Amino acid sequence: MTDYEESIAFLGQWGPFQQTVFFLLCSSAIPNGFTGMSIVFIGDTPPHRCLIPAGSNISAEWRNHSIPWEEDQSGTLSLSKCSRYRLDVIKNLSNSGYVPGIDVNVTELPLETCLDGWKYDQGTYISTIVTEWDLVCDEKWRNPLTSSIFFCGVLTGSFLSGQLSDRFGRKIVLFVTMGVQTVFTFIQVFSLSWSMFCGLHFIVGMGQISNYVAAFVLGTELLSLEVRMVFSTLGLCVSFALGYMLLPLGAYLIREWRMLLLVLTLPGVLYVPLWWFIPESPRWLLSQGRVEEAEAILRRAARQNRVQAPDIIFQPPQMELASGKLETYNICDLLRSRNICWVSVTLWIVWTVMSIGYFALSLNTSNLHGSSYLNCFVSATIEVPAYLLAWLLFRFCGRRPSLCWTLFLGGVMMFFTHLLPPGLSWISTTLEMLGKFGVTVAFSILYAFTAELYPTVLRNTAVGVCSMASRIGSISAPYFIYLGEYSKSLPNILIGGLTILSGLLSLLLPESHGVPLPDTVDHMQSFPGCIKREVCKCTCPSGEEDEQAMEMSPQLTLKSPSADPYTHLIVCGTVPELG
Repeated sequence: MTDYEESIAFLGQWGPFQQTVFFLLCSSAIPNGFTGMSIVFIGDTPPHRCLIPAGSNISAEWRNHSIPWEEDQSGTLSLSKCSRYRLDVIKNLSNSGYVPGIDVNVTELPLETCLDGWKYDQGTYISTIVTEWDLVCDEKWRNPLTSSIFFCGVLTGSFLSGQLSDRFGRKIVLFVTMGVQTVFTFIQVFSLSWSMFCGLHFIVGMGQISNYVAAFVLGTELLSLEVRMVFSTLGLCVSFALGYMLLPLGAYLIREWRMLLLVLTLPGVLYVPLWWFIPESPRWLLSQGRVEEAEAILRRAARQNRVQAPDIIFQPPQMELASGKLETYNICDLLRSRNICWVSVTLWIVWTVMSIGYFALSLNTSNLHGSSYLNCFVSATIEVPAYLLAWLLFRFCGRRPSLCWTLFLGGVMMFFTHLLPPGLSWISTTLEMLGKFGVTVAFSILYAFTAELYPTVLRNTAVGVCSMASRIGSISAPYFIYLGEYSKSLPNILIGGLTILSGLLSLLLPESHGVPLPDTVDHMQSFPGCIKREVCKCTCPSGEEDEQAMEMSPQLTLKSPSADPYTHLIVCGTVPELG
């Protein structure tokens, strides 16, 4: 399996088989874009104030003075959202003929909470879950919690789907989780309470990330090196962005949250026929010892590409490795040795911080100056050139510097946003979009970079767990935005600073540019600072060769080059410490 790429070279790079896999897997990510970000609109909080009941027997003049004025963080006066003057007092004054502002100083009247509910502005939305269940004032903590519950589902899905995919296959997990996402989004339309909505939102989050990760890994293992780079850094991500771009267009036309969710559910039904066109990963089948099934898929692919498959696709050494690969791997193997442990921990930190930046900026579009629909569309559209840049960097540049500098760019833009004076809202919005651009480029690079660092036997589990680690960031992202209620500049300072630090930390990761995908844990590159062992095949004076594993000095060189860059026990080479 170590020369898997050579074994399937007869298929070519970009035949009908690769094209079908590429476009179908990319299309599967479109629903993820509008499902993952739909909370921007269905959970938005429109302008609101305390409701004054129609039959309260108050004059129009007193009704206009029933809500106190308050000063916000920018110093602007606006009507209070959570309090009103005591209604019984206003009734007595109104019935007594007193004139507000002349006979009575209204600012001295006693206050009370919105005992009769709230009146919501319907200029932007007819209804959202906020207006449906009054998630404002004392209950406003429920709003960011709604997003966090979704990302808790994403975290759980990342944890389960990676191991299930490595155990049962990429294809079945892809389609099962696509079904989960579609069915439970449909059931959400009929939610009777906020608690019911959140429970269903949790399950939707589980399906949403699981099918994305499964599609990502399946495409990575089915496609050749050149096409794989385009797929992982451009194709799949642009499809996600396309769904993201369709979201504000749909939300603009459909202002009622239940109907919007229903419309967003319908495209999921169209993906059922893809089962008969997307194959299982032959690389995964081979790692499970299912050589005949792997060869059958490749022979069908050869017929589809109109090329002749060799009589024996996988040579005996590969088949022996595959048939002997009975050991199963799980999440614990990501910490088994010192080398893989340091790689994993570093990636988890970078994923977490990057996720905070990406989702905080994405979810905050409705709070920016101007139209929430336009801001969300721009935020989605800016991802397309970001993914294009990610693909160019991934193709021509090293992974580490590309990841570092894009995270650094995003962090700097966010960090310096708070230094702008309040009147320059358009510049602040521009800087936030540039920050979103940098973080999005990094997100695309990191997905593909992570897949390159881990071996086939652990790849789906590793990508899933890294994605799971990032959900710690996405779960906390709504609360970073919530901090803006207390200090407008605090979210940008925290997110920007953390993003800059994570960019510097990414420089510690091994470089995978130009290195073949590892198939086993032994093939992984070493983390800086990990102890290495030298293994050499030495030549005796008699000419007989004796394989020895010994500690060698760094000055020893290869006796002869090997066609297989991972064959450490045949020629002198560096082997990462495996614990």
